[in-house]
Amino acid sequence: MIIKPRTRGFICTTSHPVGCAAQVQQQIDYVKSQPAVKGPRNVLVIGASTGYGLSARIVAAFGSGANTVGVYRPSKSTQTRTASAGWYNSAAFEKAAEEAGLKSFSVTGDAFDADTKKRTAELIKRELGQVDMVIYSVATARKTDPATGEVFNSVLKPIGQTYTNKTVDFHNGTVTDISIEPATEEEIKATVEVMGGNDWQDWMQMLEEAGVLADGVITLAYSYLGPALTQPIYRDGSIGQAKDHLEATARRMNDQLAAKQGHAYVVVGKALVTQSSSAIPIVPLYISALYKVMKEKGIHEGTIEQMYRLFAERLYTEGDVPVDELNRIRIDDWEMREDVQQEVADIWNSVDSENIWKLTDLEGYRREFFQLFGFETEGVDYEADVNPEIEVPHQN
Repeated sequence: MIIKPRTRGFICTTSHPVGCAAQVQQQIDYVKSQPAVKGPRNVLVIGASTGYGLSARIVAAFGSGANTVGVYRPSKSTQTRTASAGWYNSAAFEKAAEEAGLKSFSVTGDAFDADTKKRTAELIKRELGQVDMVIYSVATARKTDPATGEVFNSVLKPIGQTYTNKTVDFHNGTVTDISIEPATEEEIKATVEVMGGNDWQDWMQMLEEAGVLADGVITLAYSYLGPALTQPIYRDGSIGQAKDHLEATARRMNDQLAAKQGHAYVVVGKALVTQSSSAIPIVPLYISALYKVMKEKGIHEGTIEQMYRLFAERLYTEGDVPVDELNRIRIDDWEMREDVQQEVADIWNSVDSENIWKLTDLEGYRREFFQLFGFETEGVDYEADVNPEIEVPHQN
């Protein structure tokens, strides 16, 4: 079929297998162009099909020569729809890893589900013995408690009072004001349940009990802080409560892992175009301004550059891993530079529907959004007839 993007708000309901494969290859090529990293040998990535999880898996495999296990939701194509971008990304990764002589395996299922955890531990024990790195990169808005069946839905809302600020429809560049009502206590608790540290803790406990965590294991999860501009809707909002819980979980796990010389860290990254960030009011406009400034200064990074820098300059260097006062690894340092934030603030104060395409990199934001789904990728013929039915080689 000939596959075109179909959008519904901040969601694209189609994805392109050739475009996804090309972008995975671009990330692999970037890593192979950099100095090798003396990093992990066997890596588990929970949430491995897109974003930081996918890029971390690529760095581990093609930067350190690691064997990898990726956990992600199954989303194969049908006669009426394409597979998810994550499915196509994973198929492309597995093929490239196999060609490079690396072991790679996929476990498809709900990361919150006990059966998914059990199957993952069994595969690790059977194929790799143990893992020396566990990356938790699950990004979802919904969780079904495997024990009770209770469903939790996260929300992106401020706390305490209504928040009003600028936002943009990134499809057409219309800048408007938006007001967001505060989250209820029930909504805050649900957001923490979905996006906090409980499931990460459950995974690590299960893996430890299964005997598949190596001595010296490192485990990571991802967070974001951001500037004062986004604080009310992000860090001081319902999602911020979840991130606080995630970071507290990391500090507790770090103490627990000390007995086997292991470490748990939360990695604070920069603002990036993701399906999640596209759903947060205000954030796409902020990222568009940020991209403009960082690109002009020559310090812009995507997920693969961020993950390579994490491995090469933070985790696997001589001496202790550099952390802040809350034991977080910071790779948002370039975004949070004073000169960068001042220029972003200047743009924010001036931007409107008339000048947005000039003052910001909204076009870059829009393009990256579609690239999440395999579209607008250089060198891909989008008028060609392609087979949407792609298999993941080593699926379990």
